[in-house]
Amino acid sequence: MPKLDDTNRKILSILQSNGSITNAELARKVGLAPASTLERVRKLESSGVISAYVALVNNEKVGKPILAIVEITMSDHSAGSIRAFQEAVQEIPEILECYHVAGEKDFILKIVAADIPDYERLAVTKIAVIPNIGRVSTMFVLSTKKQLTSIPL
Repeated sequence: MPKLDDTNRKILSILQSNGSITNAELARKVGLAPASTLERVRKLESSGVISAYVALVNNEKVGKPILAIVEITMSDHSAGSIRAFQEAVQEIPEILECYHVAGEKDFILKIVAADIPDYERLAVTKIAVIPNIGRVSTMFVLSTKKQLTSIPL
């Protein structure tokens, strides 16, 4: 893994706010030659520090305004049951995020839907049929007050 010196931290901060910046512009902002900057970015990519470049899409503007946070409690905590659940959620595109957590609940899901009936269909036909789910608790997000995608460096 490349050393996260001040220059690499600056590169990462800039790329987190603008992943489509040109290498020349990035180099200018960090004060390096374009070739040196590109080499640093490639090392950050190949080591997995940079895992992807994406466009963040507004869920409301693409017809998925309902955001649900769903807590899952498993009835069976065996390794096979946990693995089966994790594999099943990979096949449900409306599940944007899945966290395996410690505490009373086993998993936290972030789900988008077109409306409440759409969420109900998803919950009944795709989530509830996953084996060994003991309890499902859904919270609907009323509004978002903070949503960041960048990690402070």
